[in-house]
Order: sequence, then structure tokens, then C-alpha cells
Amino acid sequence: MAGNTSTPGATVTSRVMALLSAFDEHHRRLGLTELARRAGVPVPTAHRLVGELTAHGALARDAEGRYTIGRRVWDLGHLAPVQSGLVETASPFLHDLYAATLVTVHLAVRDGEECLYLDRLRGHASVPVVSQVGSRLPLHATGVGKVLLAHAPAEVQERVLARPLRRSTPHTVVNARVLRTQLEAVVRDGWATTSEEMTLGAASVAVPVLRRTEQGPDVVAALGVVVPPKRLQRSRLVAGLQVAAQGIGRALGPG
Repeated sequence: MAGNTSTPGATVTSRVMALLSAFDEHHRRLGLTELARRAGVPVPTAHRLVGELTAHGALARDAEGRYTIGRRVWDLGHLAPVQSGLVETASPFLHDLYAATLVTVHLAVRDGEECLYLDRLRGHASVPVVSQVGSRLPLHATGVGKVLLAHAPAEVQERVLARPLRRSTPHTVVNARVLRTQLEAVVRDGWATTSEEMTLGAASVAVPVLRRTEQGPDVVAALGVVVPPKRLQRSRLVAGLQVAAQGIGRALGPG
């Protein structure tokens, strides 16, 4: 739940941000009362602010009277440098990888202690995929997330490993010691893999996208694919991912 902004002194800006932040991948449509509750905003205040946000296109109201994030927020999000620059540069390589594999392809970055999905091409195989463009998932339970966590600053890793890890399926790795060993292997081997850790019936393989900087290679994103566990041909998929990731890194140029 977004932070409680019903306390005295909360600004209009903080209340608006709380209302927008009340939406996530599990709460894409919210009625006014639930929206106010999740944002910690009094219902009368929420009613007024939601009306203004809807009028400006930041929220939209469906036929059942529930609210969703509006097109205006989507348009503004595409102006963010990480979205417009990285996604545009990576797009042809994602399409080449998709054409070669016909499986779901992901491009993701680390946003704090979560994995933010910037782009996705949906594969032909019937695989349950919970990620969508703009969604956030735990770093510890996805292939791209493990790559990003393995290359995150030490303080980020320690914060993630120090708290209880959320179990999404019976196969999710929630033991900090086991996860730490996996992260060390990701750095050593250059790839990460998961099997039904985020969603039953889905396995993933991912590699880092490296950009040259004056200080050395910097991991700017992770590139991954999702397949049925029985079709997890790791060596073939890793090879294709690495070719695409290297192409993205070269196209991005020095940082």
C-alpha cells in the first residue's frame, strides 16, 4: 500500500503521487474507495483529485466505474531517457532474437530493489508470463532480476538478502545463502537461469547488457527469454542472448 498521506500537512503533490502509486501489476483497476484506501487519502479528497487526474488524462474510468492509469502517464513515461534511449537502441536486437527463437523476450533494468520491464515481445509458445512493459517484479525470482541483482552495488544486494524473500511459487529461492551462491555464479558464468520461480510452467535465461565506460564495463540492463521448462535449451539460448546483448552494448556506445 502506498504511504499514508492522510496525516496533517500532506501536500497535494504527495497525495496525487500516492494515488498514482496505488496502482501496480496486481491492482490495475481500482474503485474509488479502494484507491483512496491504498493511497492513504480520505475518500472526499481522493474523489476531487481523481476527478482532476481523469480530466487531464492521467487516470481513466472504465464502464464499471473503476479507475486505471491513463494514456497521459504512459506518454510521459516514454519521455524518460532510460525508456526512450535504451528501448529504442535495443529494439532491433530484441526483434532479431525473437525471430531466431520465437520465445518471449524481455529487456529489464533495476529500479531500486525491483526489476523494471522496459520491453517485451511475446513468444508463440503457451507459457504463463506475468511481466508486462512497465511492470515490476522481485529481483530474486526472475532470470533478468538475478542478473541485475548479481551486478548491483553491494549495499543493494545486502538489503535484498537481509529481508524475507517473497515466495511466488514452491520453487522460488527464498534462502539468502542459496541466493547469494547463485548470484556469485551469475557473475562468474555470465548468465542466470530460473525454473518456475516466478510462475509455474515458465523457465527463464538471462544475460547482462554491458556498456563501456571510463571505469570499465557497466551493466545497464538485462536481456532474457522465457520458455517452458522442458524447452530450456540453456546453451543455445545463452549464445543467442549474448550475441544480442553484445549488439545492444555496441550500439549504445561508450557511456
